[in-house]
Amino acid sequence: MKLGIVATLAVSASAFAPQANNARTSVSMQAENSRREAMASIAGAAAALVPIAANAAAGESPRFSVFGVIGDGTSYSEGAAYGSDQAASTYSPYSVYGKEGTDDALYKAGNDGELARKKAYIAESQKRLANLPGYVEKKQWFNVKDELTRYMYETRGAVRGLAKSDEQKKLAKSFFQAIEEATLQATLKNQDKCAAASANSAKLLDQFYSSL
Repeated sequence: MKLGIVATLAVSASAFAPQANNARTSVSMQAENSRREAMASIAGAAAALVPIAANAAAGESPRFSVFGVIGDGTSYSEGAAYGSDQAASTYSPYSVYGKEGTDDALYKAGNDGELARKKAYIAESQKRLANLPGYVEKKQWFNVKDELTRYMYETRGAVRGLAKSDEQKKLAKSFFQAIEEATLQATLKNQDKCAAASANSAKLLDQFYSSL
């Protein structure tokens, strides 16, 4: 009786074993097929991205210049054979833009937009310098130094660019010295000297702006 039961169980277990193996094999084959399909899709996409230039017709002439020497001379490119495609002289053999100072030049020094932008920098700086007395009074030295550094790069450029006369250049130099003194005294935490230098810098910038 016992031997019969054991035999029955063994037969039942062996009946399930092939099915489990078949299931694992089926899953493995499906995964392999999925990987192959994915690789085929990637390869197809890569082939579609091959540059069109690779299919250019043999013997076709270039439509642009290379260092101003090679080209068909009809394209508005980097000088196209040393400006042969342009009526006016260019800034350089490798540029499509006109020479500085000519009517067709891309940049004209002292244009209205440039002057307005530089004046706007100074106007904004005047507002920022007006904050210094309050910072000095509260001994907020980090605010004093931040105000004198984070925007003053633009201010210095604007002041230098707008200073034309000897008097304006003198005011510009004095202003730069005043903001440097204010920064130094803020670092040293000298309240009185920092307040005096801050007030002087604001006064000098106002005078410079009025001279424009």
